[in-house]
Amino acid sequence: MKKRLSIFLCFLCLFCNCLLPVYAEEVNNTNNTELIPGAVSGVLMEANSKEIVFQKEMDKEVPVASMTKMVAQILILDAIREEKISWDDVVTVSQNAADMGGSQIYLSVGEKISIRDLFKGISMASANDATVQMAEVIAGSEADFVQLMNKKVQELGLKHTVFKNCTGLDEDGHYSSAYDMAMIARELVVNYPEILDFSSVYEDYLREDTENKFWLVNTNKLVRFYEGADGLKTGHTDAAKYCLAATAKKNDLRFIAIVLGEENSKVRNQEVMSLLDYGFNHYQMNLIKSKDEVVKTIPLDKATKKSVSLVPVSDIGVLSKKSSNKKKYDYEVKMKSLSLPVEKGDVVGKVIVKDGKKNITSVDLTVSENVKSLSFWQLFIRGIIDTVSGNIHFSLN
Repeated sequence: MKKRLSIFLCFLCLFCNCLLPVYAEEVNNTNNTELIPGAVSGVLMEANSKEIVFQKEMDKEVPVASMTKMVAQILILDAIREEKISWDDVVTVSQNAADMGGSQIYLSVGEKISIRDLFKGISMASANDATVQMAEVIAGSEADFVQLMNKKVQELGLKHTVFKNCTGLDEDGHYSSAYDMAMIARELVVNYPEILDFSSVYEDYLREDTENKFWLVNTNKLVRFYEGADGLKTGHTDAAKYCLAATAKKNDLRFIAIVLGEENSKVRNQEVMSLLDYGFNHYQMNLIKSKDEVVKTIPLDKATKKSVSLVPVSDIGVLSKKSSNKKKYDYEVKMKSLSLPVEKGDVVGKVIVKDGKKNITSVDLTVSENVKSLSFWQLFIRGIIDTVSGNIHFSLN
């Protein structure tokens, strides 16, 4: 009897030892990859630090449907900033744009429409016709615009993206990845925050003061139903299935969530919300300086301003788990050689955040306002004023 009992106990121990590793692995899967079981791939990124807190097959090259249009939006906003076009410009719709199928705002050949309305159509309705029309406005043709899109992707250092068209319609050799899409979404949100004025709106109108008034409803339902959500871009084709680049901000924390290859829009939205919940529930931001908060003021010589303030291009902070205590971090400013003129947005230096001697993160610095060089006569007049006021330092060199 004792022998049988010993054999049974040994068997029981072996059985339990075999079970324990399997159980631990299953729990780990539930906490990580099973956040988005329906997606082919996905990423959860903290926007300012670019830190990835979750990923599933993030470099897998797959069709991404209308999420492609995020790069088109960057190029349009570039053209606005460079004053090549303006929001109130009115353009005439081409045959090529009017003939685009899929998602659209039903442009007609010869119709006059503002660039603002076209951008609304892209941002809210994912309109193919509006995207092609804007491609022609900026580059002359869709083909030339797509070259600019691929160039922008290369400038961002992305390795897993190639575009064949500007709309995201299925085409051989047109692909991206979850990571690349997250970086493109980050570029929009951090460096072109005006995108949120469009992507956060749930419903609006096009051609509002005309007989062809058109009601727009945002294809991204999260902007209405998820707290803090204010963008960014949906996508769906037969090859790509259902995709979404979503962003939400709560307190000082902004996350970008990407899911690709979902079977339907309901699961897509649920899994994106699961990603965002995971981020907000488990992480916190140790904010050091807010975007546009003055980091340093430097004197200027021979400039239209006697000094200029340096501000970060995005929030400066360190991401940490909520389970850890918030720490205090030091930072140092490293300046480039400042040459005039300089405009807001130009990178003039960097803030490096440190934990002791270890560099944790860094954020580019820009100037708080545009500054130009003084002309010869402006320098001459300033010299006279300085002399009269008692500041006898006077130089025209």
